[in-house]
Amino acid sequence: MNIALWITAGLLAVGSLAGGAMLLIQPKERLASSGWAWVEDFGAGTVKAIGGLKVMAAVGLILPALLHIAPVLVPLAAVGWGLLMIGAMITHLRRQEAQAIAVNLVLLALAAFVAWGRFGPHSF
Repeated sequence: MNIALWITAGLLAVGSLAGGAMLLIQPKERLASSGWAWVEDFGAGTVKAIGGLKVMAAVGLILPALLHIAPVLVPLAAVGWGLLMIGAMITHLRRQEAQAIAVNLVLLALAAFVAWGRFGPHSF
């Protein structure tokens, strides 16, 4: 089970880091024109803040456990990621983007799995 939790946290971290870096680096207009239409609902600062949260989630899912420094941050990062996915689902629901909601639901389930495993029976 520990291996499954590491793999899941790693996959979430890679996806989170990639998405967060994209939000931090690219201008809002370029993101909107390249398929991330939801950014039109938010200001440029909010888009950058969401990108920063995603990068912090990626770091929090891996580094505390890897370095054995405050490993309780791993499940907390997973809970934070889950809250971010709930917000994403609400945004996509308002925009009537059903396919994006399904992706967010899968990511939410993966984050819940990591949070459950690391808070509960397979904590560090």
